[in-house]
Amino acid sequence: MLQKGLMKKIKVLALLAVLGVVGVLSINFMIKFGGEKHIFPAQRIEPVQAAIVLGARVYSDGRVSPMLADRLNKAIDLYQSGKAEKLLLSGDHGQKSYDEVNTMRQFVLEKGVPSEDIFMDHAGFSTYDSMYRARDIFNIDRAAVITQEFHLPRAVFTARSLGIDAVGLKADQHTYYAENYYEFREILARNKAFLQLFILHSTPKYLGDAIPITGDGRVTWDKL
Repeated sequence: MLQKGLMKKIKVLALLAVLGVVGVLSINFMIKFGGEKHIFPAQRIEPVQAAIVLGARVYSDGRVSPMLADRLNKAIDLYQSGKAEKLLLSGDHGQKSYDEVNTMRQFVLEKGVPSEDIFMDHAGFSTYDSMYRARDIFNIDRAAVITQEFHLPRAVFTARSLGIDAVGLKADQHTYYAENYYEFREILARNKAFLQLFILHSTPKYLGDAIPITGDGRVTWDKL
């Protein structure tokens, strides 16, 4: 009897494990394919209010990582083609010793983007926070989201689920270090996004007064 009871528990646990894996993979594919439907090459993107550039690693000497450089260059190209009215640079500036957004700003300034068209989101600590704040702080209705292919479906899906008419533009120009790790991590990140969007209805760490994207981007800059 004891052995039968143990076997029954093992079967139940195995079934729950299988259902859990199926659930995780189902959510992963739903978000992946749901976002991919709205990813286009630059020539097929209609004019938008802003190109949203999601932050990535920067270095203490003021350089951006190759991954981030590719995102920024794609955004600059879209802006210079007349298809993005503004740039929203969204990243981590949670501490003085690490500052993605000012490093990004300097990069695009050096490429000739006018200062008034550069908006900075200093509290883009996650993809979810960046998209939520793009809607509620910067009042963005139409956007092109720019990041790498592994990340883009989740970013676009999140933006659209929050009510932004968003399309995606792939930034991939190189083979990146640890790409397989990023691909695997996205499975978990997509499931987290599902929870944030549809179960927890999460809010960002920081909100605040509206800073419409139609204004002058310099109001978002650090006071020197």
